[in-house]
Amino acid sequence: MGNFHLEFGRFHLDLGSRACIMGVLNVTPDSFSDGGRFDTYETAVAQGMRLAEQGADILDIGGESTRPFSKPVSEQEEIDRVIPVIQTLAGKISIPISIDTVKSGVAKAALDAGAAMINDISAFEQDSAMADLAAGYQAPVVLMHMKGTPETMQVNPDYDDLMQEITGYLAARAAFAVSRGIPGQHIILDPGIGFGKTVHHNLVLINSLEKLQALGFPLLMGPSRKSFIQNILNKNSPDKIKKDPEKIEIGTLAAVGACLSAGAHIVRVHDVARAVTFARVFDAIRNA
Repeated sequence: MGNFHLEFGRFHLDLGSRACIMGVLNVTPDSFSDGGRFDTYETAVAQGMRLAEQGADILDIGGESTRPFSKPVSEQEEIDRVIPVIQTLAGKISIPISIDTVKSGVAKAALDAGAAMINDISAFEQDSAMADLAAGYQAPVVLMHMKGTPETMQVNPDYDDLMQEITGYLAARAAFAVSRGIPGQHIILDPGIGFGKTVHHNLVLINSLEKLQALGFPLLMGPSRKSFIQNILNKNSPDKIKKDPEKIEIGTLAAVGACLSAGAHIVRVHDVARAVTFARVFDAIRNA
């Protein structure tokens, strides 16, 4: 697995020998895994502080749900949800804040409020102005593969060659980003676990990360609390497991370990405390 050094503003991240933990903060009433828990200013700020204290290396804040079959919200609503939270947290925590959005207007407001990175699940396809914005602000970007949109992506996703399609797509989107002035060392790629993929697709994807490593960019994986974990547990249990948070967190850690073993540099998780504990032991064994 290649090592990368990411420098931007007052932040720097060494990616490779040490697993980088991105903590998720959904300021939404309807996210897939924690909808409504942190949808007020007070609860969101408290959770952001908590994730930073637990050892997150990056805090990823989003104001629009991307769960399967979700509908988009307006730019203004998204801004109203996330900007007050970012403004407050940027002055209280020492780790970089990433804005999880597909809208350049939201991203600009977030960067002006103190965010330092952009996480775009559409890889600049929904709003090409996002690339110029990132270049102008010298902000690192996460470019993700998704088949369809959150509203349509889980309707019978099909691939002729899963890894060839994902690799080709991400290579093209990275080339587009570079063509718009984003330096290659500011690009992170995410193959999009759960975004237009079946359970089998997700498992093959994790096992085939070396094909994406060949592109020469850091890799981010987001397996946390995804439905494929629940589906695996249901399939292998005599009794259908209701949404058991404890079992899903254990399953998430198994997926995190598989992703790191396969070459992921950054893992995006909801339960930062567990992931940090897991990752530090994993790192020690890997680097011995």
